[in-house]
Amino acid sequence: NYPNPFNPSTKIKFQIPLSRGVSEGRGVLTQLIIYDILGRNIATLVNEQLQPGTYEVDFDGSYYPSGVYFYKLTGGSFSAVNKMLLIK
Repeated sequence: NYPNPFNPSTKIKFQIPLSRGVSEGRGVLTQLIIYDILGRNIATLVNEQLQPGTYEVDFDGSYYPSGVYFYKLTGGSFSAVNKMLLIK
């Protein structure tokens, strides 16, 4: 995500590659979920079939307190968790 730390919003950019065995028209079920430090789901930014390509999603932290947040990106067999810091 950029910027990190952020106030009040950040952009999360990710790519969906063209995978072997996945037809181009079908896409991949992709989820991008924001969690607070206690592991509670506070926002689901993406939950849909996405075609291969580059995507950018905005997260607005205006309604959340300062602190550490995590975003989890999953798609197909891929999963990654990254930390971001909201400073007000």
